[in-house]
Amino acid sequence: MKRRDTLKAFSLAGFGLAVSPVEAAVPAPPDVKPLKIPGGRQKFEAERDAKLNAEKFFTPHELQTVTVLSDIIIPADERSGSASQAGVPAFIEFMMKDQPSNQTPMRGGIRWLDNTCVKRYGKQFVLCTKAQQIDMIEQIAYPKLAKSDMTQGASFFSMMRNMTATGFFTSQMGVKDIGYVGNVPNQWDGVPADVLKQYNLAYEERELTQGK
Repeated sequence: MKRRDTLKAFSLAGFGLAVSPVEAAVPAPPDVKPLKIPGGRQKFEAERDAKLNAEKFFTPHELQTVTVLSDIIIPADERSGSASQAGVPAFIEFMMKDQPSNQTPMRGGIRWLDNTCVKRYGKQFVLCTKAQQIDMIEQIAYPKLAKSDMTQGASFFSMMRNMTATGFFTSQMGVKDIGYVGNVPNQWDGVPADVLKQYNLAYEERELTQGK
C-alpha cells in the first residue's frame, strides 16, 4: 500500500468511516409485530400480557385434561356453547402465568387426578369413558361430602370450577348467556299510551314524527 493510501485509510478510520474490502453480513432485525394496546390498558400492561401469552405452561396432556374438565363443568346446551368453545382453557393457561401461585396446585391436581383414575379405572382421566369421568368427578365435586382420600382432589376441582366459571362468564359467549348488556343508552318512546289517556292527553303529530 502506498503511503498516501495508508494515510487516507487512517484518516477515514478516525472518523469511523473505514471501509473493509469485504463488508460483513449484517443480520436483518427480527420481524417484530406492533404491540396492540386494548382499550383501558396501559402500555406496560399490554407488554406484560404479550410476554405471558408468548410463554407456555401446560403440556399438551395437561391442556387436554383442563379442556375435558372445563366442558364437564360447563357443557354446551341450547342456550350457549361449552366452556372450551368460549376459550376457557386458554384463559386458565394465561391465569397460570399471571398468578404463578396457582401453578403447583393446578399441576399437582392434574397429576393426582390421573394417578387416582389409573388406580380406579386403569387409565388416565382423559382416556377414561365419559361415565368413568363423571363417576370420578362426583367423588370430588362436593368438598363437604368428599372422603378423606379425596380431599386433595376436591380442593383441585374447586379451583378448576372457580376458574372455569370466571373464564366462561367473562367471555363474550358467557356475557351473552347471562344477558348482561352493560351501560347502554335508554330508548325512550315517550309517555305510555295508558298514562296519556288517564290524563286526557295526546301527542301532536309533529311530536310523534320529530326525530324520525
